[in-house]
Amino acid sequence: MSPAAGRSGKDTDMGYSFRKAQEFIYRNARPLGMALWQHHFENKGAQGVLRALAFYQNADGGFGHALEADCWNPGSSPIQTWSAAEILRGMGYFNHKYPLVGSMLAYLSGGSDFDGHLWRDTVPGNNDHPHAPWWTYPTDADYNPTASLAGLLVRAAPKGSGAETLGLRLAGEAVGFFLRGEALQQHTLACFVQLYEYLAGSGAAEAFPMREFAEKLREAVSEGITRDTGKWATDYVYKPSFFIGGKNSPYYEDNRKLAEYECEFIKDTQLEDGSWSVNWAWGAYPEQWPVARNWWKADIILKNLLYLKGMEKL
Repeated sequence: MSPAAGRSGKDTDMGYSFRKAQEFIYRNARPLGMALWQHHFENKGAQGVLRALAFYQNADGGFGHALEADCWNPGSSPIQTWSAAEILRGMGYFNHKYPLVGSMLAYLSGGSDFDGHLWRDTVPGNNDHPHAPWWTYPTDADYNPTASLAGLLVRAAPKGSGAETLGLRLAGEAVGFFLRGEALQQHTLACFVQLYEYLAGSGAAEAFPMREFAEKLREAVSEGITRDTGKWATDYVYKPSFFIGGKNSPYYEDNRKLAEYECEFIKDTQLEDGSWSVNWAWGAYPEQWPVARNWWKADIILKNLLYLKGMEKL
């Protein structure tokens, strides 16, 4: 049966999408996913999200415990810490005085899982716990997630602190790497998009070639979006929402037609349980993968509806 089969004409409106998505969240999401839903769509404050997020943080300030649902390592890792940072970025929450954020900055500036220029995207402890194959240690480190985490340090660290100094150096190295035109995977490109956002919102933007950075990002994002929409429903591809948060995005106008089309695609492909398909699989850990897939479904619901909200469709 197709995703839309069995719906009446009335059921295909946005009220149906929102209501069914809400039902899935309340029945299936982790407490953190529930708190994020309530914050973004039910006018609840940030405290519920921050409290739930704190349970994924370790004593060293890093994050683990399957916060990134494809990696069940309870130990701290840069990629799971990046996942926490993305939640905070989505709420516009950069207060280093809050213990959760301050401890995160301490982990990132403390030298763990870091070679002086890049944070590892995988760590040895991943191999001892269920995980997707792409998080198997070792891998060759690149600017995923380093570009984004460098921006976090610049934006959130106390002015004049060692963490800010580290962030400024790493951000400078990352921007230089990007402007040299090095080939990037799309997840890495997304980290550079996040870096630009962090720098633009900081007081340090004048220290970087922001105009050139912005122009090359616009070109790269337009090239990185998968324009064959026939692949969107079945393949792991990069739709506009991977880079574009809504009509206020600097990448919206260049990709307006596809960005608007994705709104209809989201509405048309919602499953009967209120979720959307997960277009990847682990190929291992058959008992744990269905659990992770359900966590991802809640995450995709949040991302899809936040995109519709940013596109002024909710």
